[in-house]
Amino acid sequence: MSDVVMRRRRPRILRALLLAFFSTLLVIYVVGPVAWLVSSSLQNDSQITAVPPNWLPPQPSLQNFAAIFGAKTETVTYETRRQGDPATGRFLPSGAENLVPSLWNSFNVGLWVAVLNLLLSITAAYAIAVIPFRGRRGALYAILVTRVIPDIALIVPLFLLVRGMGLINTSAALIVTYLAVTLPFTIFILISYFESIPGDLYRAARIDGCSHVQALRHVYLPLALPALVASLMFAFLTSWNEFIFALILTQNVQAQTLPIVIAGFVMDFTTSFSFINAAGVIAIVPPVLLAMMFERYIVSGLTAGAVKG
Repeated sequence: MSDVVMRRRRPRILRALLLAFFSTLLVIYVVGPVAWLVSSSLQNDSQITAVPPNWLPPQPSLQNFAAIFGAKTETVTYETRRQGDPATGRFLPSGAENLVPSLWNSFNVGLWVAVLNLLLSITAAYAIAVIPFRGRRGALYAILVTRVIPDIALIVPLFLLVRGMGLINTSAALIVTYLAVTLPFTIFILISYFESIPGDLYRAARIDGCSHVQALRHVYLPLALPALVASLMFAFLTSWNEFIFALILTQNVQAQTLPIVIAGFVMDFTTSFSFINAAGVIAIVPPVLLAMMFERYIVSGLTAGAVKG
């Protein structure tokens, strides 16, 4: 009897082992680069390039982070750079004092893009999903078709448009550009969610005398909170990580965002990998914190409209 039971359990045990094995591989594949980024940020360059590699910091140090936040008060000259040594962690790249201001620029642009994106996409999605009018589906397809065009193909037209508006080297240039990039997708997310809300609620609100604005405010927005948070996060993260538009539209350090400043450290004549990795750790902290705070809303918002009824 025990042999029969074991034969029946064997496929389940094998399936569980395979699932655990491939799940572990997936976790290592996803988390591994981030773990190495954090570990190397606590080392100096000689420890990072050691053979065999130091997967864990032999002598963890916060000197790279101290250099980032203290760079504003230090003057980087040839003499001070010559005295520093990337191998020992005392090296300060040129432009290091721009890292903290660029962090604020990225946060400022991302916040404005997220808020404006949500305000504009809510009204557009409500109109397309709820209000019957001629050409409703055509409007949706016209919005989605704009995202089929590669971003690289839009650089020259957007640059000429922004230059004509006199917004080059300003945060407003990035905000306007990122809105054009993120709006179509957030409208699509909200349309899917609004269409999954029972139509009886809308009809009951209209019968009770609610206007479209009141129906949107009192019926759809409370029920669509997961989709709203997912749209907000998508817009913020897209603008936070975007590189190519920021590179073309901002050419002075006062307006540049975090990815542009970090990329400048790689193009320096002496590269400190530990300093760049520390800057990378700082760059991922805000998105990770926001994702952890709103994780349950993001998942339910992005799967909105998958099942109706």
